[in-house]
Amino acid sequence: MDFAPELVQYLRKADRFAALTGAGASQESGLRTFRDAQSGLWAQYKPTELASPEAFARDPKLVWDWYAWRREAVKSVRPNAGHYALHELAQRVPHFTVITQNVDGLHEFVKQESLKVSETFRDYPILELHGNIQRVRCSECGAFTEEWGDDSEFVPRCGGCGGLLRPDVVWFGEALPRSALEAAVESARRCDVFLSIGTSGLVQPAASLGFAAHNRGALVIEINLEPTPLTPKADYFFQGRSGEILPELVQAVWG
Repeated sequence: MDFAPELVQYLRKADRFAALTGAGASQESGLRTFRDAQSGLWAQYKPTELASPEAFARDPKLVWDWYAWRREAVKSVRPNAGHYALHELAQRVPHFTVITQNVDGLHEFVKQESLKVSETFRDYPILELHGNIQRVRCSECGAFTEEWGDDSEFVPRCGGCGGLLRPDVVWFGEALPRSALEAAVESARRCDVFLSIGTSGLVQPAASLGFAAHNRGALVIEINLEPTPLTPKADYFFQGRSGEILPELVQAVWG
């Protein structure tokens, strides 16, 4: 793909980058989207019926088992070229922030993988707006736990207060983690370049971040299979797969 020379030059000189990723970024790894995740036993349920505090209160074991099934599915998925390109970008620029709507932990996987082998690793924040399906916390006291036993009859309980454990994800009707959201908004408002990758631009408040960056004068680059509400505001819209376009963009700018 040919990129405009002025874009290449701008990216080489830019200081602060923020990248928002959505379901499309992980779909290329073979991971089904949240609303398309049902199969087999779970096909009879709508995801919205299993991802709420009310559903957990009504039948905690049903909700726990569904997330346990999804956790196992995520374990077999590996990052794609788009994830690695974003990590490479983070190693090339002074300030870089990943903001993700995905709960699969694939961005963190790439970072930890690189940390083990690289002697010149440059750290960068990954803001998981909707949580991480691989983490588990207590539904009562909020304490995180690294280990738990999966019982065939009961939901595991917190070793501290005895409350039921739950996935550390944001359910319908719950607020996003305040610290992550505030950091995401700050990154969008302060960045020189904002990348919107594989996200529909329909889910708030994440959908507002690209507009916030645009309003503050940032260069907005969108990579998506289809146009979104952000597209008219984007300085550059690349229609296609991020796993193909991002590596080419990084190569064109930093060689």
